[in-house]
Amino acid sequence: MSLKSAALAAGLITGLALSAVSALAAPLKLQPADPQPSGLKPGLSVRYAYPADVKTLASARNALKYKTERGAPLSGLDYRDTELGQPVLTSKRSERVVADIWGYVRFDKPGVYTIDFLTNDGLNAVVGGQVVGHFDGRQPCEETFAVEVEVPKAGWYPLEALWFQRTNTACLHMRAGPKGKRPKWMPNAAFGH
Repeated sequence: MSLKSAALAAGLITGLALSAVSALAAPLKLQPADPQPSGLKPGLSVRYAYPADVKTLASARNALKYKTERGAPLSGLDYRDTELGQPVLTSKRSERVVADIWGYVRFDKPGVYTIDFLTNDGLNAVVGGQVVGHFDGRQPCEETFAVEVEVPKAGWYPLEALWFQRTNTACLHMRAGPKGKRPKWMPNAAFGH
């Protein structure tokens, strides 16, 4: 290979790498609900499973294939760290709880937002067709990686989340903020089902 060919190949590889990094940095484009829902009730719908043990999102999904029960609607996604023995979310138990959560979240303005979650333990959250929060394992109440999303227009966006809590305490929070500003807790009024 000549020096010129090697330089050309290196330039091509560098260009492809920069394109890949640029593509990764682009905000995820959310898809609004179509049609936009009307007459929503406040909060989010939830159903629970209570497996003998749960350590991963795969085992949480598996638990939902068996006995589940509908829970009282969640007021939103601002559930602070529980005390030992305190029931989690709106479930009947304090440990080994799987929650299948669904409904809508409202963004009042279009634009680019940063979204993250605090979770204890695992979470897979999808808004507007994009994964915006993910942690597969066990941890204290800590943040997921922040994700930038593009909200093309104001309105309701479908939300689905799979969450689990294994032992001790539990939390689940969603935060969002316009690009360049620190994400803030999503108010309960931003959720409907």
